[in-house]
Amino acid sequence: VQLQASGGGLVQPGGSLRLSCVASISIFSTNDMGWYRQAPGKQRELVATITGGDYADSVKGRFTISSDNAKNTVYLQMNSLKPEDTAIYYCKARVGARVYWGQGTQVTVSS
Repeated sequence: VQLQASGGGLVQPGGSLRLSCVASISIFSTNDMGWYRQAPGKQRELVATITGGDYADSVKGRFTISSDNAKNTVYLQMNSLKPEDTAIYYCKARVGARVYWGQGTQVTVSS
């Protein structure tokens, strides 16, 4: 399974970005897909999952995860971005007992 993440970049505080994760398999073939992030010096943390609809408390009300099953793509719409959202964002897919990670896309929120 291959996951291709894109959409990161530099944005000012209060701005928006939309991340995309294209999977090499149908989303229906996965048990779950989601987005994680890792800031410098910190552990990787959950941002949002598509199946469980879970969101990190820090992003609730600002981020929305969605999917386009026909395109095998999961999106993360990020609004009202804050400097503390700066991190590398990773797409993750779980297929049975196996976990797959995308290559990560850098999001930097700075004025």
